[in-house]
Amino acid sequence: QVQVVESGGGLVQPGGSLRLSCAASGLAVNDYAVGWFRQAPGKEREALSCITESDDNSGTYYTDSAKVRFTVSRDDAKNAVYLHMNSLRFEDTAVYYCAVFRNTYSCGPTIRGLDDDYWGQGTQVTVSS
Repeated sequence: QVQVVESGGGLVQPGGSLRLSCAASGLAVNDYAVGWFRQAPGKEREALSCITESDDNSGTYYTDSAKVRFTVSRDDAKNAVYLHMNSLRFEDTAVYYCAVFRNTYSCGPTIRGLDDDYWGQGTQVTVSS
């Protein structure tokens, strides 16, 4: 059984940084593309970034919301993917999710998160002074 778990969220002041982790069991994360998404209260889920499989040189893609301030990376030895977030703003407050993509083509210039991908339960990020 595949389980995906996000961690690393919390309360941070504007301008601060966080590193979110996405860990998986039941599969080898390096064999899959992985995406990061977020959902703020009252808003639709928003794609942020994704990283392709290790065999595809772990290529990375970002949406406009994540460019410059966010960086996605993977650690195959730990079977994990990370989202490094810098210069956090009030509007970054949301629940952050990772998804292990069943289809590698979900990670590209357009980042697609599908219901049958492997999703975690989310981790809350709150940016507040």
